[in-house]
Amino acid sequence: MLAITNATVWTMAGPRLDKGRVLVEDGRIVSVGSGLDIPADADIIDAAGMVVTPGLIDAHSHLGLWESCNGFEGADGNEKTDPVTPHMRGTDAFNPLDVTVGEALAAGVTCAAIGPGSANVIGGTFAVVKTHGTRVDRMVLRDPVAMKCAFGKNPKAVYDAKGKSPSTRMAIAAVFREAMFKAQRYLAKVEAADGDPDKLPDFDMKCEALLPVLRREIPIKAHAHRTDDLFTALRLAREFNLRITLDHVTEGALIAAELAAEGVPCIVGPSFGHRTKDELRHKSFETPGMLHAAGVEVAITTDSPVTPLASLPLMAGMAVKAGMPREAALEAITSIPAKILEVDNRVGTLEKGKDADIVIFDGDPLALGTHVKYVFVDGQNVAPTW
Repeated sequence: MLAITNATVWTMAGPRLDKGRVLVEDGRIVSVGSGLDIPADADIIDAAGMVVTPGLIDAHSHLGLWESCNGFEGADGNEKTDPVTPHMRGTDAFNPLDVTVGEALAAGVTCAAIGPGSANVIGGTFAVVKTHGTRVDRMVLRDPVAMKCAFGKNPKAVYDAKGKSPSTRMAIAAVFREAMFKAQRYLAKVEAADGDPDKLPDFDMKCEALLPVLRREIPIKAHAHRTDDLFTALRLAREFNLRITLDHVTEGALIAAELAAEGVPCIVGPSFGHRTKDELRHKSFETPGMLHAAGVEVAITTDSPVTPLASLPLMAGMAVKAGMPREAALEAITSIPAKILEVDNRVGTLEKGKDADIVIFDGDPLALGTHVKYVFVDGQNVAPTW
C-alpha cells in the first residue's frame, strides 16, 4: 500500500483537506481523508507543504496526432481529402512515444481527449487516453467519446482552396445535414432489419460511424469560435436530436447567458497566443471565468499542439488571474473534463475506488514556479521526464 500524508489535498469531490491522507493499493484509491489509519507496512510519502490533486485532464487535444519536429510525416490529424470522414479514429493516428506525451505526463496531465483536427465538417472520433504508456490500445480509457465536427473558417479554407464544397458557412451546414440525413435513413433500415442479415442495407462505413451519434451514445464535439458558428452547431444538434459539446467558444463571453440557457458544456481555449485569424479576435483568458459566472459548465483546453498540453495548469492559472475562481479553474482541468468525457467513474476526483491518478506539487498547482514532484498513473509512480 502507498500512503501520501500531511498534504493539502484537493479531492475535487468535496472540501479541501489540510494535512490530508490518500491511501492507494493495486492501482486504485482506497481512502481519502484526514487522520486515516496507515498500515505498518505501507510505503509513505510525507507530502508536508505540498499539494495533492487528481491527475489533470484536457478535454480537447490533438496530442500525439501532430508529432514534434516531424513535419508532414508526423502530421496525421486531418484527412483533408473529403469533408465528411466520420470513420476516422483518433487512436489510429496517436503516437504515444512523441515527446509531447511525456512532457504532458511530467506536468501532471494524466488523461487527454485526443482526436482529429478541424479541416473537415465531420472529422472522426475522439478517445480518452492516459498519457503513460507505449501502446495506445493499453492507454485508452474510453473510445469513442465524441464525434469531431467543425464550423467556420477551417473547413471553408481547406475546401475553398481545393475548389470544392464547402466554401461557405451555408455549405458547411448543408454538408453536415446531408451526412446526418443519410445516416438517419441507414439507421432506420438497420432497425427495421431487426438483425436479419438479408434485410440489412448495403454496408456504409460512414453511416456506421455516425450511428453512435444518432443514438446519442456520444456527442458531437463542435469546433466553433464565432457566435454564429456556435449557434449553428446548436441549431443542427437540435435538428437531429444530438448531444453536443462546444469546443473553443472564443466568443462565448458575448453570449454567456444564451449558452448557460442551452445547458451544454463548453470547452474553452486555447486562450494563449497570437490571434491568427479573425475568429480569434475576442480570444481572452477572461472567457472561462465569465462563462462560469453565467452558470456554464466549463473545461479549459490547450488544444495541443496549438499550446503544449504540458501548459494546461498554466492556462488554468491564467484564467484565475483573469477572474475565474481558483477552485473553478481546478475543476476545469480535473472533475469537469472527466464528467464531460464520461470517464468520471474512473478519474477526475480523488475518491475511494477510482484510478490512482494522482499528482503531488511542491506548491500551488496553478502557479508558474511550482514543480511537479510525483505523478502516479494507476498507482504507478512515473518519474517526471523534464
